[in-house]
Amino acid sequence: MPDTEQQSVIHVRNTLKLFGVKGEVRRLDDSARTAKEAADALGIEVGQIASSLIFLADGNPILVMASGKHRVNTNTVAAALEVDEVTKATADDVRAATGYAIGGVAPVGHPEQLPTLVDISLSQYDEVWAAAGHPHYVFPTTYDELLRITGGHAAEISI
Repeated sequence: MPDTEQQSVIHVRNTLKLFGVKGEVRRLDDSARTAKEAADALGIEVGQIASSLIFLADGNPILVMASGKHRVNTNTVAAALEVDEVTKATADDVRAATGYAIGGVAPVGHPEQLPTLVDISLSQYDEVWAAAGHPHYVFPTTYDELLRITGGHAAEISI
């Protein structure tokens, strides 16, 4: 049986290559399931972690790329998307929408393009890091590149 986790990393690496992303996928010795774990492993500020979070906006999956130093305010996200309700997705919702397990959700390579908001506070960093399909894999990128590869829109997500 193939290692599905490894396949997910290969999928992310190939997708990033298609988008012309120069940053290399990197394996971490320790888990990067949380923004703090990832930041500690990389020796960077927690705010530089671009967490890929899945929510349901009026029942439909959306991707919110949040700075690791922020908690997402679902009311703010609902207003930005002009929807009635934004709720947290279940683990099953996350896997169905992205193909990845919680803790390793990459911002790219989903079965279908998801409406995406990107936390504008990530713009203050020259380099940010995102998950690459598995809790031990990450890749470096920039705020502008994250907007481009996700087709996302800049937004305040934590007010």
